[in-house]
Amino acid sequence: MWTGQHLRSPVTRSMYMNMMNHSEASYWKENQEWYVCDTGKLCESLRPVFVQSFLDHGTQIFLNRSIEKSRWLSIQLYHSFMSSVFSMFLSRTSINGLLGRGSMFVFSPEQFQRLLKINPDWKSYRLLDLGAGDGEVTKVMSPHFEEIYVTEMSQTMIWQLQKKKYRVLEIDEWQNTGFQYDVISCLNLLDRCDRPVTLLKEIRNVLEPTRGRVILALVLPFHPYVENGGKWEKPSEVMEVNGKVWEEQVNSLTEVFHEAGFAIEALTRLPYLCEGDMYNDYYVLDDAVFILKPV
Repeated sequence: MWTGQHLRSPVTRSMYMNMMNHSEASYWKENQEWYVCDTGKLCESLRPVFVQSFLDHGTQIFLNRSIEKSRWLSIQLYHSFMSSVFSMFLSRTSINGLLGRGSMFVFSPEQFQRLLKINPDWKSYRLLDLGAGDGEVTKVMSPHFEEIYVTEMSQTMIWQLQKKKYRVLEIDEWQNTGFQYDVISCLNLLDRCDRPVTLLKEIRNVLEPTRGRVILALVLPFHPYVENGGKWEKPSEVMEVNGKVWEEQVNSLTEVFHEAGFAIEALTRLPYLCEGDMYNDYYVLDDAVFILKPV
């Protein structure tokens, strides 16, 4: 039986230790903790709308695929080398789009349907996905809509979106199309944009005022910064998020959304997953996912 001390290559040794660190028992314990919320710490208005999520089939498929891809040594070495080369003049997001790597996962089709309280056959007209990345999360929502619009700043990610046949709008175009959207998704974007409060108000202005809904995800704890030419900068507009633990920060977002013209219709805690590399099978952050309705 091979052990880590017999592996001479640092890369191979790292991969071996990564596999050993993900024993089945610790794997399942860690995954269940992704969904834990202390509802006693939520404010009274949020307790009735909290939806308890869990590791489901769709999430497991993404994890299995990520684990498999992280162990393709030749491809991971190629990605590592090309990332080092391109990092001199491209952002991390653009590099991932160019290499077709680093896909993200926010929710499964079943989790999406459960939050919106819809069935698998439910259809609506127009979806807008802001900051859609490579479109893999858009793909989860797209079966429910006739028209799908997306925005993205990275040109290499735009190429990925165009290959998927989505209608790409310019960053300053989606607010001025002359029509409204039935659902707008804003997934892990507020902490990476320069004017998050303004963005929320712009979303409110173009959302269908009665049946329209926003599905919004935000990484907590809240650490806003903007990627600008490979550099990280503070946003010019401050969005007040207070509290030390996940539940406290969720509570403070109630007022942020209210000032932008929204009420929270549903809330859950989900892992924000990203495909891994030769060192980690996948990467994970804590997401708060909200369904917002206009008020």
